[in-house]
Formats: sequence, C-alpha cells, structure tokens
Amino acid sequence: MAHPLRPHAWDPLTLAQLHRLKKWHESHERTQPVEFHVWECVLTVWVMGWIGWLPAFAFEAPWAYPLCLLGVLTPRLYVSWRARAHEAQRLRCDWLDLLS
Repeated sequence: MAHPLRPHAWDPLTLAQLHRLKKWHESHERTQPVEFHVWECVLTVWVMGWIGWLPAFAFEAPWAYPLCLLGVLTPRLYVSWRARAHEAQRLRCDWLDLLS
C-alpha cells in the first residue's frame, strides 16, 4: 500500500476507513459544508455503483457496466485525487491521516 499521505486510486479503501471519513465529515459539517456535501455525493455514487450491477445484468444492459464500475471506484478515485492535490498544496485535506 502507498504511503498514508499518498494513496493511489487502486489502493483498497476498507469499510472502516470509509466510516472514519464519514464520521469526520459529519463532525466538520458546519465548518466545511462543501466538503461534507461532496463526500455525501461520493458515497451516493458509490452505493449507486454497487446497486446498479443487478439491474444492469438483469436488463441486459452491458453499456451500464462501466458506469457501475466507475461508481464503485469513486471513493478511491476521490481520495487519490485529494491526496495528490494536498501534496501539491492546491487543497488542504485534514482527513488524510484517517486512512492510515
């Protein structure tokens, strides 16, 4: 696994890590409302990605498979993007230490 402050998009995020990030965002909702709502959107797309597999398969819609995969990977991609932006000092990311 990558250095905790530099996760890669392919590094797995455990449910415990997702839970810690969710709790952090909930506790900082008043001070960082945009970040809270962005994280809520990330989690919504993640759940939609997992739930979408069955209807996509049942209705024989292979065009939806890449969308479902993208949805499932959204939290990893978002965390990776935020870590890179934090490292480049474009954005401050106070919750990166929760991933270790």
